[in-house]
Amino acid sequence: MIKRRIRSQLAELLDTSSAVALLGPRQVGKTTMALEIAESRPAIYLDLESDADRAKLAEPELYLAQHEDKLVILDEVQRLPDLFQNLRGLIDRARRAGRRNGQFLLLGSASIDLLKQSGETLAGRIAYLEMHPVDGLEVGPQELDTLWLRGGFPDSLLAADDRASLRWRQDFIRTYLERDIPQLGPRIPAETLRRFWTMLAHHQSGLLNAADLARSLGVDGKTVASYLDLLVDLLLVRRLEPWHANAGKRLVKSPKIYVRDSGITHALLGIGSGEQLLGHPIAGASWEAFVIETLIAAAPAGTTANFYRSSAGAEIDLLLTLPGRRPFAIEIKRSLAPKLEKGFYLACEDLQPEKRIVIYPGSETYPAKNDVSVMPLAAAGRMLLD
Repeated sequence: MIKRRIRSQLAELLDTSSAVALLGPRQVGKTTMALEIAESRPAIYLDLESDADRAKLAEPELYLAQHEDKLVILDEVQRLPDLFQNLRGLIDRARRAGRRNGQFLLLGSASIDLLKQSGETLAGRIAYLEMHPVDGLEVGPQELDTLWLRGGFPDSLLAADDRASLRWRQDFIRTYLERDIPQLGPRIPAETLRRFWTMLAHHQSGLLNAADLARSLGVDGKTVASYLDLLVDLLLVRRLEPWHANAGKRLVKSPKIYVRDSGITHALLGIGSGEQLLGHPIAGASWEAFVIETLIAAAPAGTTANFYRSSAGAEIDLLLTLPGRRPFAIEIKRSLAPKLEKGFYLACEDLQPEKRIVIYPGSETYPAKNDVSVMPLAAAGRMLLD
C-alpha cells in the first residue's frame, strides 16, 4: 500500500463538514481511501454503479434515515443526481438534532457535473477535495523515474513490470473511451476522442492551438473546445492559464495544455520503457508536466497556478501564487546541469517573484546566480507542504 497524503485532509474535512465530495479520475484510489476511512468509524458503503445498491435508494430518505448515526459513503454519486435534494433534507434534519459533521462522503469522477449538481443543492453543507494520482512526494527518490514512466494510478505504478503497466494503461484509456464517457452522455466517437487525446499528448506542455487541432481532426473549433472541456472535466487534462496581472506587457493569452498523468501520456504515445522515454522527443515536456502536477498537488489550498510568457520572449514554466504571497517562479529542466535562458531573468524582472526556483532531476539543493535556488523535486514539494 502507498501511504496517501490526502488521507489526513479527508479525515479532517469529515470532522468539520456535514458532507465531503472526494473528486478524482477513475482508478485513482478513491474507493480504497473511503473504505480505509470506514474502518475507523461507523459507516456504510453504497456503490451506485451496482443495481442492488441503487435499489436500496429507491426511497432514499427512508433508507438513509435508518443510518443517520453512520458515515454514508456513496460511490459514483454522479449516477444519481436527483439524490442531492434528499441529502439536503437529511443534512438539515441532522443539524437540527445537533449532528453537524461526518454524515456523507460522496465519491465522483466527473468534477464539473458533480460540482454543479451538489453546489446548487448543498451550498454551505459540502466541502470538496480532489484526489490526484500518486505524486512525486508519495514515493521514495529511487522510485521517481518509475513513477514518471508509469504514472500515478496505483495499479499501473505497482504492476509487476513495465509491460504489464503499459497494458493496464492502454486498457484504462479504452475503458474511458468506450464505456465511461458514453455513460456521461456525450455522443463522441471513441476513435475521434482517442485521436484528440493522442494529439494533446504529442503537444504536451504546448500552447493550445484549437484551429490546428480542429483541422487535424476534421471538425470545427467549437467541437475541439467541447472535447477539451470534457477531458478537463474528467480530471485527465490540465488547462494551465497564462498569468494576466501585468497589464503593461503584451502577454501570451492561450493556455498551455497538459495530459495530467505522465503514464497516460506515455501510453497514448506507445512509450513502454524508460529507454524509449529518454530517447523520445516528448521526454522534456513529459518531465515538465510530471513536475507541475506534483507541485500543484503539494501546494496549499487556495494556491493559483499559471505560466508566464510575453511577446518579448520572457518566460516562466510555472508560477505558483500562495494565498497572500507573491508568486514563486519555477523553471523545470531535465538536465543535471541546468542552464537558465535570458527569458527567465527577464520574466523575473517583470514579476519580482518571492522565490526563484529551478527543478532538476538531481539530488542536491544549491544556490545559483541572481537569487535562484536549484532544487530536486522532493525538496521543492516539501517546501510547499511546509
